[in-house]
Amino acid sequence: MTEWIKVRITDRQVEAEGIVSFALEPVAGGDLPRWQAGAHIDVRLPSGIVRQYSLCGPAEDTRSYQLGVLKEAAGRGGSEYLHSSLRQVDTLEISAPRNLFAMAAQDRAILFAGGIGVTPIMAMAERLALTGAEFEVHYCTRSQTRAAFRDRLENAVGAGRISCYFDDQPGLALDAASILDRPEPGTHLYVCGPDGFMNHILDTARKAGWSPSNMHFERFSATPAQPGGDEPFTIVVEGTGQIIEVAAGQPALQALEDAGIDIPKSCEQGICGTCLTDIVEGIPDHQDMFLSDAEKAANDCFTPCCSRALTPRLTIRI
Repeated sequence: MTEWIKVRITDRQVEAEGIVSFALEPVAGGDLPRWQAGAHIDVRLPSGIVRQYSLCGPAEDTRSYQLGVLKEAAGRGGSEYLHSSLRQVDTLEISAPRNLFAMAAQDRAILFAGGIGVTPIMAMAERLALTGAEFEVHYCTRSQTRAAFRDRLENAVGAGRISCYFDDQPGLALDAASILDRPEPGTHLYVCGPDGFMNHILDTARKAGWSPSNMHFERFSATPAQPGGDEPFTIVVEGTGQIIEVAAGQPALQALEDAGIDIPKSCEQGICGTCLTDIVEGIPDHQDMFLSDAEKAANDCFTPCCSRALTPRLTIRI
């Protein structure tokens, strides 16, 4: 069960077109939990909906957290509320940080940020600069007016380490192939941004021969799954005798909740892994983006927020 921390908004700044930053401090005072670059927090809005945002302040700062939030016209309401309804001194509830995008031990890092994907990448770059590591940042946005945190990045890590590219300036196009043409065992790649941007970077790296273990990425939204089907199936809860029917088109997580089974959840898109549930028997239809291929092949857990079943019945352990 998530333990929520009540925080106050102590600063709100417009960072770029469509992007606002928020500084959060604990209402009770004292320190917030420590975190490492790449981490995110869950934010619970007054309506009860939960959204995830990367931390983008200095990782050594435990007095305040900083978020950068893009207003998404086609989103699910979270960013719209944060942009339009929240002001300084308002309060929110947040989770402790979790890190699914942690940096590896490396000799050199190449960081790619697309749009709001700059938030975790900025925290990484600032951390790498503090440790004297060798790295470079490639930051792509639709236009200069949408390049949030650009001045802060250049001041913190040095303008010579950052290359910026803008879609409305064709002469500044990103040439990912030339940047990634020499994969080395000690060099790691980090990428965050819209799916099309990330897929381009990752596909280019694969074609250049990069090892999957040296490629790290984080998605803000799920890409359409390739399901094995949308047939109804049955969930059995081990040790309880409880049998739950999951209808066609119904998320397994919803069926479990309707049956009174409380499964922790956050993104509800198969990205974060919060709802990961053990499987005792049966074969799941994995439709998430959290588990690795090896973890999916083991078939010993699944994400009920988006995944289904390839067998008529799944037995789970809770």
